[in-house]
Amino acid sequence: MSKRVLTTESGAPVADNQNSATAGVGGPLLVQDQQLLEKLARFNRERIPERVVHARGSAAYGYFEVTDDVTRWTSAKFLNTVGKKTETFLRFSTVADSLGGADAVRDPRGFALKFYTEDGNYDLVGNNTPVFFIKDPIKFPDFIHSQKRDPFTGKQEPDNVWDFWAHAPEATHQITWLMGDRGIPASYRHMNGYGSHTYQWTNAQGEAFFVKYHFKTNQGIRCLSSEQAAEIVGKDPNSHQTDLLQAIERGVNPSWTLYVQVMPAAEAADYRFNPFDLTKVWPHADYPLQRVGRLVLDRNPENVFAEVEQSAFSPNNFVPGITASPDKMLQGRLFAYADAQRYRLGVNHTLLPVNAPKATTAQNYGRDGAMALRNGSRHDKNYEPNSYQGPAETGDALGAPLAVAGWTGTHAAPLHTKDDDFFQAGELFRLMSEDEKKRLVANIAGGLSQVSREDVIEKNLAHFYAADADYGKRVEEAVRALRED
Repeated sequence: MSKRVLTTESGAPVADNQNSATAGVGGPLLVQDQQLLEKLARFNRERIPERVVHARGSAAYGYFEVTDDVTRWTSAKFLNTVGKKTETFLRFSTVADSLGGADAVRDPRGFALKFYTEDGNYDLVGNNTPVFFIKDPIKFPDFIHSQKRDPFTGKQEPDNVWDFWAHAPEATHQITWLMGDRGIPASYRHMNGYGSHTYQWTNAQGEAFFVKYHFKTNQGIRCLSSEQAAEIVGKDPNSHQTDLLQAIERGVNPSWTLYVQVMPAAEAADYRFNPFDLTKVWPHADYPLQRVGRLVLDRNPENVFAEVEQSAFSPNNFVPGITASPDKMLQGRLFAYADAQRYRLGVNHTLLPVNAPKATTAQNYGRDGAMALRNGSRHDKNYEPNSYQGPAETGDALGAPLAVAGWTGTHAAPLHTKDDDFFQAGELFRLMSEDEKKRLVANIAGGLSQVSREDVIEKNLAHFYAADADYGKRVEEAVRALRED
């Protein structure tokens, strides 16, 4: 078999890829050496901006299979038949650290799922926790700045982390999740995934329902203690990536069972918790889990950069039967996620193979921009409406309309009967075993005790006391003990 010929970017054959061209033996390099200059210039441009959050990630392809009839709640085609399968791409990630960070760290995990449906791509962007630190997107940049590297010290600072949380009492619920046993999953395969936000489903009759997604791992929950995680990070910073890759290569395909909680839209206004508050859960006693189907990962990406790093998700990618709810954090992310990818990858990032629809073809009037691959021909117009049989609107709404009323302005979220910032955090604490409580308190105290200002410590302690008196007392005692050492 003859060898393939190495060429330049323009396709010209390369005669020598081992030695640069020089002015005589041992002389200076020549600027006319096309191969040398092209290789160096391209090498300088190999990296693209990493994600501001969720930079460190792993992913795999798979499928989603419907196991239960949910057509009474949604008209989404990919969910309309028991046994129906849809190709998927799932990206896991840590949130706060950079692309070069370690996997086994105490941090929420992203759980971003792309369904390649016959109605186009549906992106479900969530985490491995059912709640989050804040409830309004206007606070998101400030929150992330507090968790990222300090501009002066160049490292994450407990002063910044806990100072922000001291001024964000709604974070107490998520802090209790993060500092508890599930704060460091043993692997991506051994954790749950959640849509976290509230979404709207609409059935064929036009009835609206609010839903929350729960992907329960079929491998069982496994977590790491802080000590175990520190040891693993020292041995293999890529531990989660290694585990996912090798499991699928061995044919041990991880799977999750999807459940949803379903709330008739009419019940939202009078529910005891604000159903659109990302810092709150819906207790299962109020809205039980309804099984939907099974998610299986069975194929690794062939190229991490092309398929994982260039993958792009946006919660604004809906399909008929599924739309957004008034969840403020979700509303903010409808813009922010897609815009982040336009910056990172360019306006035509949706044409990349990992992001392009697979079960249908995108047809619209988007044109030009960097790396445009689909600009149409002389017969295709770039405006709509037109008289040339170009793609046209359907007139069919994605979901049922929601009634709105009141004055425009910057409003705090409406309060429901149980809408304080601490009740659910206290409920979570009281569900824990004695050993779980001890580990939770130790994890919180380990960070809070490093804060330099007493007033910041006191503000955070007040939040834990408000959640549960015993919770606050234990944290206070642990912090004081560490500060006296």
